[in-house]
Amino acid sequence: MNPIILKRTIKNIPVLEVVQKELKSEKIPVVIYYHGWQTSKELVLTQGRKMAKKGMRVLLPDAMNHGERKQPVSKIPSFTFWSSIYGNLFEFDTLIEHLRKRELLSDKLAVGGVSMGGMTTCALLAKHPEITGGICLMGSPAPPEYGKEISRRAQEYHYKLPDDYFDLISWVNHYDLSMHPEKLAGRPLFFWHGEKDEKIPYQQVAKFVEKNKDESYGKGIVFRASSEKRHMVEVPLMEEAAEFLSDMMESTLQ
Repeated sequence: MNPIILKRTIKNIPVLEVVQKELKSEKIPVVIYYHGWQTSKELVLTQGRKMAKKGMRVLLPDAMNHGERKQPVSKIPSFTFWSSIYGNLFEFDTLIEHLRKRELLSDKLAVGGVSMGGMTTCALLAKHPEITGGICLMGSPAPPEYGKEISRRAQEYHYKLPDDYFDLISWVNHYDLSMHPEKLAGRPLFFWHGEKDEKIPYQQVAKFVEKNKDESYGKGIVFRASSEKRHMVEVPLMEEAAEFLSDMMESTLQ
């Protein structure tokens, strides 16, 4: 059965809730799924439908500065980018409280996302042990490393970053899963990345996986890679990610 799509505003967060009609009022597994840079919740709706068809309730929020909250990108390089991720992290508890008040907050709670949303996912896993697991498609588990990549590119293209740039984004150190991989604590985490990704370096994920996959806290890591793909998510990958979450939710019932 095709899921229904409910348009909500939670506090000031525009959200699409995707769920099978017959499960609308049931306490079922929850996924909060985050879109990428300069896109919107509507552009991850196909992924949301695929997860909802597996019996999950999916919340797709618009990040700050995006979608219904679209604002011009600051001419200060990366300011809008980092503030958008910061907003996702700040607003996570608001979404959780909304579900709790509706008595729909399941103890099977996953997060996921694409690109900027994948970075949000890894950051949330670094801080919220109550999250069951997640999927990170084309994101980075190492936000400070990505900050260095932004700095490198800024110099290459002669963009001026603030002199205290790394101090200004120092909050990301507290959400750096690569520096504190033990916080993953064995939870399932699905990565996908294309080796030819031109936006978020493939090596940031590959290095994390190689370093941690054989540790006890990394036993839930699954890594899929493509030697040819760039920064794009295709339908077969969406289906594989949805299947991963479905299997993860079912395993927590046992």
